[in-house]
Amino acid sequence: MENTILVLEDFLANVSGLAILLFEFIGVGIIIVSGVCGFVRYVRKAPDTRIYLARGLAMGLEFKLGSEILRTVIVREWKEIAIVAGIIALRAALTLLIHWEMKQE
Repeated sequence: MENTILVLEDFLANVSGLAILLFEFIGVGIIIVSGVCGFVRYVRKAPDTRIYLARGLAMGLEFKLGSEILRTVIVREWKEIAIVAGIIALRAALTLLIHWEMKQE
């Protein structure tokens, strides 16, 4: 029974690690594409550049926030949990700030 639990824990850590990398990659990709497209829209003087860029940044941060939440599955110590919680709080605050700015526009 104990051996089965160790195998399942190892499997969960591996799947979580892959999902974290995937979500981080997607989030960074979205932020990069949004930044480049936002710059192009700025150069072309499109009126909705700020909204477009804010939506892209918010979406990218959502994926990065999802990866941090998954990271809580594999942490083992309280110090690691505190660091992950701080990162989650900062990213959530950034996301809320971007959504607030989008509503103001």
